[in-house]
Amino acid sequence: MTVFTAAVAQIASVPSDAMAAAKKAVEVMHVAAGKGARIIVFPEAFLGGYPKGASFGAPIGMRKPEGREAYRAYHAAAIELDGPEVALLAEACAQTGIFLVMGCIEREGGTLYCTVLHFDGAAGMVGKHRKLMPTAGERLIWGFGDGSTMPVIESNIGRVGSVICWENYMPALRMHMYAQGITLYCAPTADDRDTWISTMQHIALEGRCFVLTACQHITRGAYPPDHESALGDDADTVMMRGGSAIINPLGQILAGPDFSGETVLYAEIDTDEIMRGKYDFDATGHYARPDIFRLSVDVRPKSAVRIVTDMAGD
Repeated sequence: MTVFTAAVAQIASVPSDAMAAAKKAVEVMHVAAGKGARIIVFPEAFLGGYPKGASFGAPIGMRKPEGREAYRAYHAAAIELDGPEVALLAEACAQTGIFLVMGCIEREGGTLYCTVLHFDGAAGMVGKHRKLMPTAGERLIWGFGDGSTMPVIESNIGRVGSVICWENYMPALRMHMYAQGITLYCAPTADDRDTWISTMQHIALEGRCFVLTACQHITRGAYPPDHESALGDDADTVMMRGGSAIINPLGQILAGPDFSGETVLYAEIDTDEIMRGKYDFDATGHYARPDIFRLSVDVRPKSAVRIVTDMAGD
């Protein structure tokens, strides 16, 4: 049995300043660690910002000049994995010993990815997941991840993995996470609807795992004045209203959902509850029917350019 405290950070980003957001996260991490938290999950796109309400000037068949400029600014606000924001987070993890799950917008060349970074205390960054399937208009501004960044990471508090926002509606991806023995299923999101919590409860029951979901509570005033927003420009307008929660392997809510404002939610995790749950349901074990259904997962990285140096090779 392992019993520990988990936390989810329902905190507003600083959308135009990734370093300021990282510094804010570090403050929250130290407070959470001081309250005994061994793991903390931050929302989707916390570093780099989730551009809620923006269209990037893209009517069908057109790209407006202001949309191109909006993308340039968004690209500039993103982070690189060897950048100072990541170094700052790694230092804070080493100081606190906490396992950090951090949503970010990752810049690689001319492309942006919606990514989750995993840090394990003094070990630093131990893995990342790039969102496989951006949803709707997100596909205009974010690239697609491939199968090489879908890890479940062994830690001293359990097996940790992340699935971002509406990826959680992809049954095959969930099955892959369950097959890797995930125990702490992290779901950074921008979905603040009432229906989100039922999805999280379903996943906890289906995977017989703890689910930690984090969404920002953020207002229009947190965004720069030139941010295009279909929700208007009143600084007090709530752009995302939270709904973060922690759920146990039988689908019972341990903390949240909270819609009141910025907060950090805490819950006690007892890992013995996982095996108690799998007594009567194990999605990739005794409740599977591999004689009928089988899932094939390609985890090879997919590069747009392949350089072949062996003339005889293919």
